[in-house]
Amino acid sequence: MERSSKKTSPGNKENLFHVIHKVPAGDGPYVRAKHAQLVQKDPEAAIVLFWKAINAGDRVDSALKDMAVVMKQIDRSEEAIEAIKSFRRLCSKQAQESLDNVLIDLYKKCGKIDEQIEMLKRKLRLIYQGEVFHGKPTKTARSHGKKFRVSVKQETSRLLGNLGWAYMQKMNFLAAEVVYQKAQMIDPDANKACNLGLCLIKQARFDEARKVLEQVLAGGVPGSEDCKARKRAEELLVEVESKQPMPDLSDLLGFNVDDEFMKGLEEMINEWVPSRSKRLPIFEEISSFRGHYS
Repeated sequence: MERSSKKTSPGNKENLFHVIHKVPAGDGPYVRAKHAQLVQKDPEAAIVLFWKAINAGDRVDSALKDMAVVMKQIDRSEEAIEAIKSFRRLCSKQAQESLDNVLIDLYKKCGKIDEQIEMLKRKLRLIYQGEVFHGKPTKTARSHGKKFRVSVKQETSRLLGNLGWAYMQKMNFLAAEVVYQKAQMIDPDANKACNLGLCLIKQARFDEARKVLEQVLAGGVPGSEDCKARKRAEELLVEVESKQPMPDLSDLLGFNVDDEFMKGLEEMINEWVPSRSKRLPIFEEISSFRGHYS
């Protein structure tokens, strides 16, 4: 009995190469750029070829985004920001959301906190206006090579979490606290709960911080089983226990979230989160804070 053997054709080998290295097929400047980036591991050569792809109109959406990501990896983030601002007009409407996400990461990398905050607030306004996900309730996202579905609620909570972290970098812990509270109303998780606890600690509101952190350790927040989240909650709780009671410092902290932005965010959350009153408790709290600064 003869044993049959299958020979791999040159075409099959080429297809296998593209699958393994995640390099698209073809011979244009964009494909050569991806080859330089992913196979040759030569970011500088990849950037030159990405520029050629943009100038030649070859897959401009992907070329601009990929070039900015490579620039960020080799500490050319400022240049990447200017490239996106200058050439995003050449990209399709569908690519704008991805470019915004890259810009937010670049602003964070460069320490441009004010720009990051404005971009996050802009994206949240677009969600409120129904101008994200092309009008659909979910979208397909990709992380570390894996695809998954993201809902509008999850995206809103993610953006609020990033906004809260940005406010923390500005030492505006009261604003960060309010934003984290809203994120937890929509899609709670242990990491944001820990950040909320930290905001409360920074305001010397230790009893409130203790309750939030103990809830994480008791498994009362999604993601509480994560070892890193539990360890962080434990460390913050130790910090709480080491502190002495102090007077409320709210009056000494700036609160800088504009009324129009908060009003839109309130209306959006009220559609998702059942409330016993027309205004969520957190917004009543915001109103009382505003009285201190008016």
